[in-house]
Amino acid sequence: MKIISSLIVTTVIFFSSFLLAGGATAGEGASAYIISPENGATLSNPVTVRFGLSGVGVAPAGVERENTGHHHLLIDVEKLPDLNKPIPSDDHHRHFGGGQTEVTLDLEPGIHRLQLLLGDHHHVPHNPVILSEPVVITVE
Repeated sequence: MKIISSLIVTTVIFFSSFLLAGGATAGEGASAYIISPENGATLSNPVTVRFGLSGVGVAPAGVERENTGHHHLLIDVEKLPDLNKPIPSDDHHRHFGGGQTEVTLDLEPGIHRLQLLLGDHHHVPHNPVILSEPVVITVE
């Protein structure tokens, strides 16, 4: 009986630590990147942002598939959201839960920082996090 109790406790601890570690896992070397616009570009509206992934696939929100996720575009975000919780949805955290791989935006004139953050089927960032390098653009 002690052995069974120990196995149950060990199993609960193992799976609890996995669940608390953040979202789904992805293959080693998975990455997100912004295909366009290029870092440092000066553009006029509308601005089309094309999303790229390597080592992981795209699946819509709500669809749980191994090694997949969907894009979230961070616009002018200085501090990343809590990476253990669903990514917020607002003007600075745009969700693409349909599996979209690009968006056309009208941005205010000025300097803007764009970055991709991949989320799992529940909008929680992967563990380890799949985050693109930021792209800074100027909109005239």
